[in-house]
Amino acid sequence: MTKTSRYQAYQPDASGHIHYSADDNTVWHELIMPQRARTERYCSRVFRDGLETLRMPNDHIPQCREISEALDSATGWQVTPVPALISFDRFYTLLAERRFPAASFIRSREEMDYLQEPDIFHEIFGHTPLLANPTIAEFSHHIGELGCRASADYHVWLARLYWFTVEFGLIREGGEIRALGAGLASSASELPWAVESEEPLRRPFDLIDVLRTPYRIDIHQPAYYVLDDLEQLQALMGTDLLAAIDRARALGLQAPLYAPKAG
Repeated sequence: MTKTSRYQAYQPDASGHIHYSADDNTVWHELIMPQRARTERYCSRVFRDGLETLRMPNDHIPQCREISEALDSATGWQVTPVPALISFDRFYTLLAERRFPAASFIRSREEMDYLQEPDIFHEIFGHTPLLANPTIAEFSHHIGELGCRASADYHVWLARLYWFTVEFGLIREGGEIRALGAGLASSASELPWAVESEEPLRRPFDLIDVLRTPYRIDIHQPAYYVLDDLEQLQALMGTDLLAAIDRARALGLQAPLYAPKAG
């Protein structure tokens, strides 16, 4: 999480306002319009209800304070602009404070369909509708508190749980598999891939299996985990997750389902 970003972050002014260019706002519009249609087809009711709650604009990038006002009314969360990629320590601290870190830049047109690092579209369109749901909001807060209490060697394991649920989780809904995670909801290419393609594996959610599954951030996932419902996330908050990490660590990571990254 401490990699260098290729993008230049925007800095808010004294009032917290970020001044986006007309081109930035056009990119937002070109991203959100087709993605709204994809989410109607592929995303869970959880995400779509959150999107309706927030009523984010189509013609310009919303300011973090505007989204924060709606989120605070729904679940007590806020959105905090951050430069780009941040450390695990900073990430978990913000989650524990019920503040979601939002990278302030928006992607270039060369990376419209797939971006290897989070931008404001991923953060706002992908994550904040989920944080309007009380269960996901509380689960994210719980992960943050655990990350703050645990030693650094637990951080990557907690991140793996977050990755396969809040970022790239699937969920059963009305007898069908739908996309839940923010990484899917904000991706033009991976959203239909995760739900419809015959290539990736779709495994029933199992905590130890999830913790032992390696992943890469720069490819479509070869495997996803499917929640039966949000009660499974609720149950995880009553589980000793650090003890589960100890068990998973003793077993070791499973063999990856992807080729090693070149270079």
